[in-house]
Amino acid sequence: MSHPTETPQISDLRHDPVGLHRVLEPAGVLPQAAERLDTRRELWPDEVRVRVERLNLDAASFRQLERTHDHDGEAVRAAVLEIIERRGKMQNPETGSGGMLVGTVEEVGPESPLGLAVGDRVATLVSLTLTPLVVEDGLARWDGASEQVPADGYAILFGRSVAARIPDDLPAALSLAVMDVCGAPALTARVVGQYAGAAPGPAVVVVGGAGKSGSLSLAAAREAGAATTIGIVPSEAEADLLRGAGLADHVLVADARDPVALSEAVRSVDPDRAHVTVVCVDVPGCEGGAVLSTRDGGTIIFFSMATSFSAAALGAEGLAADVTMLVGNGYAPGHADYALSLLRGSDGVRQLFERRL
Repeated sequence: MSHPTETPQISDLRHDPVGLHRVLEPAGVLPQAAERLDTRRELWPDEVRVRVERLNLDAASFRQLERTHDHDGEAVRAAVLEIIERRGKMQNPETGSGGMLVGTVEEVGPESPLGLAVGDRVATLVSLTLTPLVVEDGLARWDGASEQVPADGYAILFGRSVAARIPDDLPAALSLAVMDVCGAPALTARVVGQYAGAAPGPAVVVVGGAGKSGSLSLAAAREAGAATTIGIVPSEAEADLLRGAGLADHVLVADARDPVALSEAVRSVDPDRAHVTVVCVDVPGCEGGAVLSTRDGGTIIFFSMATSFSAAALGAEGLAADVTMLVGNGYAPGHADYALSLLRGSDGVRQLFERRL
């Protein structure tokens, strides 16, 4: 006599702080590499369930979806829904990136180490590419035309996830936009600080200086002791915005995908080129220009998910460039508080963020 297959009970299953127990396929990979995650709402002992209020899509992912669907908002919305429903998480199959979310804690497992309580409004500081996610409203309030996505549903945080409470003094949408890129200024400040002994002080180039991560990185570089800050933007309109914000000593218009043009722009300010180059643009093809713009012994930080790391490594080798290249992984201790402090302390940063919202 056969017996129907029963869904295993939570109490019957082993759990893991990085979420391995939520991986459905393929077996044995981390949640970020998984094709599909288990999105059941019942919690393992160290998990937290968050009622989702808003998603913030990664810029590279959103731009790719816009291009693919000819800026048709309905088609973009349908594509995002299809990804979430099929994979149990938001991970663009083309860019591999996702984003983050804001919501309210609705249940906390008894063994959760995150220090959250029911009712806390939080922003997740781990990627949607590894976060089990269910959307229950069909994204009906989203027009598909912006990175910020009003949503209703739930998400699951693991024991090793990271989340920050939303500050009371800032609008939720603004806090989410800042926390989405808060790893960039933290790492920028750390790296610039390592060059603080250079005379007359380190020169820092930020490619994409008028964007979210770019503006915060410029503010962080200045605070960390940069002697010269150079913001690179693609158009005069963005140059006017960045000049108005007062975040860079020099604002230059250049196509970051053109290695010679970018390098010449930087050399027009500092013939020796940058000690630190920070790449914050969401378009591919900027690796060579970043290498040419950085002096020997300097450091390049790539914060864009559009970066080809093979192109960066092989390009530096082919140019005989003695540079250190870092991948911004989006996490550093205290990164959310630091980014929010830069926003609060800089009218220029806040002005650029609010304009984009």
